[in-house]
Amino acid sequence: MSFVHTHSQPIKKILSAPYLKCIQNLNHFSPPSPLLPLFKPQSSVGCWCRLITRLPPATCLNTAWETFQYTLFRWAEELDALNRTQDLLGCYEQALELFPDDEVICNSMGEHLFRMGFRDEAAGYFHKAVKLNPDFNDAKENFYRVANWLVERWHFIMLNDTKRNTIYNAAIQDAVCLGSKSVLDIGAGTGILSMFAKKAGAHSVYACELSKTMYELACDVVAANKMETGIKLLHMKSLDIEIPKHIPERVSLVVTETVDAGLFGEGIVESLIHAWEHLLLQPKTRGENGNCEKYGKVIPASAVLYGMAVECAEIRRHHRVCTKDVAGICLPTNVKFQSPACSSVDTEETVEPYTTEKMSRVPGGYLALTECFEIMTVDFNNLQELKSLATKKSGKIGIPVIKEGILDAIVVWFVLQLDDEHSLSTSPSEETCWEQAVYPVHDLADYWIKSGDQVMMEVSCQDCYLRIQNISVFSSEHEMDVGKDFSKDKDLFSLGSEAELCSALANLQTSKPDAMEQTCILESTEIALLNDNLYHESFKMAMRKVLSSLTPEKLCQAMDTHCQNNEMSCGSGQSNSEESIPEPFYVLDVSEGFSILPIIAGTLGQVKPYSSVEKDQHRITLDLISEANHFPKETLEFWLRHVEDESAVLQRPKSDKLWSIIILDVIEPSGLIQQEIMEKAAISRPCLKFFWVYTQKWNCWIIWCLLQSGGKIFPQYVLMFGLLVESQTLVEESAVQGTERTLGLNIAPFINQFQVPIRVFLDLSSLPCIPLSKPVELLRLDLMTPYLNTSNREVKVHICKSGQVTAIPFWYHMYLDDEIRLDTSSEASHWKQAAVVLDNPIQVEMGEELVLSVQHHKSNVSITVKQ
Repeated sequence: MSFVHTHSQPIKKILSAPYLKCIQNLNHFSPPSPLLPLFKPQSSVGCWCRLITRLPPATCLNTAWETFQYTLFRWAEELDALNRTQDLLGCYEQALELFPDDEVICNSMGEHLFRMGFRDEAAGYFHKAVKLNPDFNDAKENFYRVANWLVERWHFIMLNDTKRNTIYNAAIQDAVCLGSKSVLDIGAGTGILSMFAKKAGAHSVYACELSKTMYELACDVVAANKMETGIKLLHMKSLDIEIPKHIPERVSLVVTETVDAGLFGEGIVESLIHAWEHLLLQPKTRGENGNCEKYGKVIPASAVLYGMAVECAEIRRHHRVCTKDVAGICLPTNVKFQSPACSSVDTEETVEPYTTEKMSRVPGGYLALTECFEIMTVDFNNLQELKSLATKKSGKIGIPVIKEGILDAIVVWFVLQLDDEHSLSTSPSEETCWEQAVYPVHDLADYWIKSGDQVMMEVSCQDCYLRIQNISVFSSEHEMDVGKDFSKDKDLFSLGSEAELCSALANLQTSKPDAMEQTCILESTEIALLNDNLYHESFKMAMRKVLSSLTPEKLCQAMDTHCQNNEMSCGSGQSNSEESIPEPFYVLDVSEGFSILPIIAGTLGQVKPYSSVEKDQHRITLDLISEANHFPKETLEFWLRHVEDESAVLQRPKSDKLWSIIILDVIEPSGLIQQEIMEKAAISRPCLKFFWVYTQKWNCWIIWCLLQSGGKIFPQYVLMFGLLVESQTLVEESAVQGTERTLGLNIAPFINQFQVPIRVFLDLSSLPCIPLSKPVELLRLDLMTPYLNTSNREVKVHICKSGQVTAIPFWYHMYLDDEIRLDTSSEASHWKQAAVVLDNPIQVEMGEELVLSVQHHKSNVSITVKQ
């Protein structure tokens, strides 16, 4: 019952180049670099053996074998940087010939394969490394990460949906009993629908699956259920199936569940068009009688799409920037922020034009502003209708508003009609494994709607996606066209606050005809961060305190000067730069993604802020925000332009200067600790407060300070909290529960090999669960003095309510200093929470104590329940 944090980001190298570079600078260390030329792509196994014997005796590593590993990884990095893929793989193959049971080499080989896109092969090496050493946390973390890629989490939820399985089984049974004896399962997954068909009595069953992992899993599942002779599995797209090359003749029944929350997103239309043209018998015409075996049909037979306009604060804060002022920074009107779901129509790349939500569990709930309305119907047994979907022009829909509120999104679901008697609904009011598709509303001048208004939209099926776009509101008083802005008609002096006045002045400044317009695409979590006012105000307050403590007089003078300049520039558009400028404070923000913290830092006096944003559009946007707030152009700089090696982001601002503040992104929006965050704070980066270097001369670790005296890392420390809960929902979303859910079919042991013992992106406020304890502190991570962090800790948890412990949700308190903290469990924060899900529930009684063993390794935290 343990877990290792998993991350959505690409796998990082075990050894970073900066670490090796800083070691090489020591006089008392013989660096591995002279060994690199000995690694030749064509070198034989014998050369590798000779290499070990030629290692220099003065190495700081304890054994020649450790030096061999270091040199192998370093040479692999060099080959990787030169894109010499074959040579890189050749080196690892030779190393594994010598040491086939070395878990570290297996894990490193898997990391390189994963980065190259060979996920299935990488999984094999990670799995082998874990088998060789079950306590190897790096390999476990990598295997969990790749498992998330190879077997998506919704497989577990769908297989545990007894209602879905039962209805599909009944529809397939009826079709086979009526004569559909030859069956093709498109997108077979684990093969459950194919096995339903075989159990129903189908003579010939074929199943195609594109994913190599799912195909191999289906082969094991079918064999375990003793149906391998009756079901032919094909590792391919249905679009590539040919008769008689792959199947001998056309089939009488196609079964599929290649539908997503928006119905069409998994390509069901394209695959069924191909199936009707090449793989299915001709359909039975209306009123025609005869043996069903002579005709073709599809399950599901049809679908009806429904929609509803809603007000939902959670959707709004993740897809629309709802503020014009962020901690005193005015956001200009010539910058338009959009989430990917709002922007995909205008991009060349085909992207899902919607996001998904489980609306029954959305934090804060939602308010229906219209009745549910029918969007379209599609007949999967009508080839001509399927073909016309992609070419049909957009249709306009007008829906009357029944309740006043803020128009935030159009929520879409569907009813899947499997046949005349059996159907499945994905409505928000249904208990279903499906989420709903959410189309956020944007670019309205006014989002407030009232009874009597009409919500207008255009609906189409472009690129095999349901698209709902050009949403507007028609009122008897006026029509709000998309993009029309009425704010300029307002009287500026009627604005109620200084912030609003500042925003209006900035808008006037940037709404000139020649002002540069910029659309900035942000992830939904980045938009939620921009809307998180407490986050920005807290950082502003903490930075001000640090800078004030460094040189109070200089800061106060500089702040007074800045305020005067800002007031003058608001009136004249000019900034006063003629006064003498004292030596600035250096502030570095290495947050992941888009961040305006450097601009906020720039308002705090004589500060030289650096941003580490990578995307050009983010840099342009930050420049425009700086300009709108009358910053001199040279105030904000982009740090990556000053760094030759982007893997060594954290270093001195200048050779003779130190940082006053460094901002780290410690917690991912998913609820996990950021990958390698402790390494950034302590080991592999020659940066931050200090970095560690091992020397043979002193046989100890040295701390080199790169923060100025009194400088701080934000956050300074983090407390991790958790509690014990009983949650059947988390159990069912993490692993398939026995054979009862899958109607007696033995699937669980095979797919559960890919279960990950941690759930991320949770909302504890709406998670169905019963708390069995009060929150307890699990761990303290100190970023200012990371050498004080303990790697192992036992925590006693008092049981407040009897029940079964199934999971341990956790969150964090981030302390910018001892007084200013941020709570990642707050509903207003941009962070979500995560939870450890136990392999087996633990029965507890009120008054008992449960002991948790908490282990901290690098940036990974594992929790084990001690019984």
